[in-house]
Amino acid sequence: MDTYADLVLFGGRVVTVDAEFSVASALAVTGRIISAVGGWDDVAPLVGPGTRVVDLRGATLLPGINDSHLHGCAFGMTTPPLALDLGHPAVSSLAEVAEAVSEAVGRVPVGQWIVGHGWDTGYLDECVFDPSRLPSRCDLDAVSPDHPVVLYSFSGHATWVNSTVLKLIGIDRHTIAPPGGAIVVDEAGEPTGLLHEGAQALVQNALPPLSRQERTDAIRSTLATLARLGVTSYTEPGLGPGGDSIMRGALGTETLDVYRRLLADGELTARVGVLLLPTGMASTADEFTRALTTLAPRTAPGGSGDAAPRRLTVHGVKIFADGIVPNKTAWMHEPYVGGGCGSLCVGGTTDAERIAEIDVMIRHAHAAGHQLGVHVTGDRAIDTVTDAFAAAMAEHPRPDARHYVIHGDFLTAHSMKVLAAHGFGVNMNPTIKWTVADMEEEFVGAGRAAYAWPYRDAIDAGVRVASGSDAPVTYPDWRQGVATMVLRESKAAGRVSGPEQRIGLAEAIRTYTIDAAWQDFADGWKGSLEPGKVADLCVLDGDLLAADPHDIPEMPVVLTVVDGQVVHDTLRD
Repeated sequence: MDTYADLVLFGGRVVTVDAEFSVASALAVTGRIISAVGGWDDVAPLVGPGTRVVDLRGATLLPGINDSHLHGCAFGMTTPPLALDLGHPAVSSLAEVAEAVSEAVGRVPVGQWIVGHGWDTGYLDECVFDPSRLPSRCDLDAVSPDHPVVLYSFSGHATWVNSTVLKLIGIDRHTIAPPGGAIVVDEAGEPTGLLHEGAQALVQNALPPLSRQERTDAIRSTLATLARLGVTSYTEPGLGPGGDSIMRGALGTETLDVYRRLLADGELTARVGVLLLPTGMASTADEFTRALTTLAPRTAPGGSGDAAPRRLTVHGVKIFADGIVPNKTAWMHEPYVGGGCGSLCVGGTTDAERIAEIDVMIRHAHAAGHQLGVHVTGDRAIDTVTDAFAAAMAEHPRPDARHYVIHGDFLTAHSMKVLAAHGFGVNMNPTIKWTVADMEEEFVGAGRAAYAWPYRDAIDAGVRVASGSDAPVTYPDWRQGVATMVLRESKAAGRVSGPEQRIGLAEAIRTYTIDAAWQDFADGWKGSLEPGKVADLCVLDGDLLAADPHDIPEMPVVLTVVDGQVVHDTLRD
């Protein structure tokens, strides 16, 4: 034998995620590549004196997990020590948020910004008891009179600040919100300290931008977390000039430069696909097309044959089409509970003008050869975007463009038909479904809330479906995502939300592996455990295929391999 394997794993459930979803019991890795899959007899000839041989003892070997929508830098910077953790269960009330801010005030000099992330009114006692009770500057002012405080919601679509910040940035009762944004006011017309959507830029522009070292530390933190979770690939959905004012520039152009440096230094321990962000929310078509011409071209699909472009790849561009349901900024066909249908968040003063704007953006980016990922959540907005995809394809036919809608909460039958007919996809978020299932009923009613993220219908319609966490919106735990797709149970109450949209375990695993690789133009060389594909591996302790779905989130990840290199290992040989 001229070449022995570097790693052989046997005695487990090797879930290949090939076309037949076949299950083997052994796998061999030689260099960066999977060299054999089958039983012990298939891998034994590859065992040499330097081969690491691992008895899986019934554990499950999967393709490396691909979180296909994850803000890597933003996730790192929204966790301690770069930000206060205000998510559930770290805090469970407005009073506890104020307590966390008060403790931070005692640690930092007067005038220094205090930043927190993760608050969610669905898990704050006062807001749950009285849905009309929203976070306010008054909750923060008593504990932070001399420090500017900015607290991001879990969704990233709302920001909560104290009076010091409002004064610092000049927001008062006369301030007009930027297009696509909202400054929440009380009954007297005074700003409450809540800013929605595009209005958040008023705060972002005042914050000191992240330093290069802070960005680097944030991404390193994220990479370490993902290795422990078995995540070997993720899509960084929007880096560029449009992100320079979002979350202190975490989505800005400089963050992409940091990724390139980490790659050059050998520190990029996951594969990263990038969507470029030419402009932010509420931009016009003219602004978008001008910005697009200044961005670097995407990398060829799948990269070239060497390791570098396959570790960091630019796929296309991102556009924001509307907002989110909890802010009533997703554009819906039917009104929200309490009225209003939301709107598109691009330039224009009427629906017709905004539809024309989004159509121009999509056609221009498509004609320029980019893959398009469009943030869109409301059913009317999704129909608008998918029709624009189809029109762009008709005007400029392109084979295998792989455009996709991001989130697709209320994907309609019409949109599914359009996506399937043109080979487009949808990127859904099961951990967000798990998080907001109970809360959404107060905005869209029980029926629509149950339907949200219609996995079963989309897959049955022939749409390629990938799953992502949208971290830092939710923690990037694919195990919870799989359990949610199979069970459709909610986080807060454990109630089943839309049982008719449940999918099977094999289908759920595909959304985090081969179908996520498809989104990356990489299903030919990653996403399944087949000879010749890259050795991106995730080992889960226990038999995933036989587990109670409720137990899946607690099954430990014991080994993670990227490109044949071990990046996380708690196995005992």
